[in-house]
Amino acid sequence: MIQEHIAEQVADWFKAFSDVTRVKLISLLMQKELCVNDLSRLMDMNQSAVSHQLRFLRNSRIVKRRKVGKTVFYALDDAHIEQIFTQTLLHAAHDNHHLDPE
Repeated sequence: MIQEHIAEQVADWFKAFSDVTRVKLISLLMQKELCVNDLSRLMDMNQSAVSHQLRFLRNSRIVKRRKVGKTVFYALDDAHIEQIFTQTLLHAAHDNHHLDPE
């Protein structure tokens, strides 16, 4: 049986992936490291809302941050996160293909 702390971490990751805004942030961070200002502009959201979601993702160990002067850059925590997210996207695309009436 899966260990309790591992089960909790997996559940936390799925909680993070269950929010549309966080999914969009993760997809942007898969492309490259970005600061809050860039993410706010790309997401058309205020910086406070973006920072709130990034804090959630950081607490879930999905993203990490790097400070350069006063600017904080965010990136995916590691390659495993990208792999999990990519597999989820592929599965969603596969499911949508089966739902297509053509």
